[in-house]
Amino acid sequence: MRDREATGVQAFDEGGNPHAGAILTVDLDAIAANYRLLSRRLGTAECAAVLKADAYGLGAARVAPVLSAADCRTFFVAHLDEGIALRRHVPREAAVWILHGAPRGAEAECLAHGLVPVINTPGQLARWAALARARACKLPGLLQVDSGMSRFGLSPAELAAVADRAGEHDAVDWRLVMSHLACADAPDSDANPAQRTRFEDARRRLPPMPASLAASSGIFLGADYHYDVARPGAALFGVAPVAGRPNPLKPVVKLEARVLQVRDVPAGTAVGYGYTARTATASRLATVAIGYADGFLRSASGRGAAWAGGVALPILGRVSMDSIVVDASALPAGALAEDDAVEIIGPHRSLDAVAADAGTIGYEVLTGLGDRFDRRYLHGADATADPT
Repeated sequence: MRDREATGVQAFDEGGNPHAGAILTVDLDAIAANYRLLSRRLGTAECAAVLKADAYGLGAARVAPVLSAADCRTFFVAHLDEGIALRRHVPREAAVWILHGAPRGAEAECLAHGLVPVINTPGQLARWAALARARACKLPGLLQVDSGMSRFGLSPAELAAVADRAGEHDAVDWRLVMSHLACADAPDSDANPAQRTRFEDARRRLPPMPASLAASSGIFLGADYHYDVARPGAALFGVAPVAGRPNPLKPVVKLEARVLQVRDVPAGTAVGYGYTARTATASRLATVAIGYADGFLRSASGRGAAWAGGVALPILGRVSMDSIVVDASALPAGALAEDDAVEIIGPHRSLDAVAADAGTIGYEVLTGLGDRFDRRYLHGADATADPT
């Protein structure tokens, strides 16, 4: 029998779902701590929370109440359906704003659920103003202007045309004007001050109202970018605001996968699809239950490592749909066995490092984490399984 204390290798904790191939642990307290850190950096500006894509894949129903308890009062989502779902998990007085605006024909539904659209186009503005006139009242709205990203918001020409249509403006109770930075994660980029200048130009064409320009990385550009409201999303979940620099945020996710099989092979053994890897020496290989169907990207093939007992286990060959193969030769004989756990994301390999291995960003890895995991949430001293 192995001496687990000596090897440091941990058995897979079967916990709530004994059949799962991997465990995703979400530290809700770390999310709250990240929110408080961002709020402190913002000074007097309000710190909102972006919970689109089901809180970046981590579960808005679990995340939103924790942020509400940390005094977050404003939430952003991308789609109307996300807002309808989120409304059940935040206080009645909390603001829920829809980044894509109300879909055509769904304006009344948006209003009925207490949601506020971000107005991105002249058409959205016209339809929201028409509903306001039909209800004989002003309706709350946010206005987005394009400051140079060419993605969402009124173009300078559209803004000039809209600015002259006072009737539509008068029908809306403008809560915020916003824009989005394209290069905030590159703090030395000239694009950042250029976008801020264009944003200021746009604001001068509009009635006075609060403003928002910074999302996660923009918060770290300094007070000139904070305005009245900032909109962090990925930063809440531990993604580094600037790649390659020290990350001031707490890690939020830990991902551990189950070892399915261990085998000893001779030098020259081919590994995985396409025989893209061969062992240089006699080796010990472990097959691990995680693959691209779980969000562990195929582009990480042959790159990066899993960890066990504080030892790196390099990934060999291609990432398969449901599994990877790692080289466990650096561990003592017998140290790693079937039903042990290896770390995929955690203290030894951060979310951003895993993303770099796959040639992508932490956002994509985070939002792609699959639904086959045994999901567990840490809050206070307790770990609870995902009730869904």
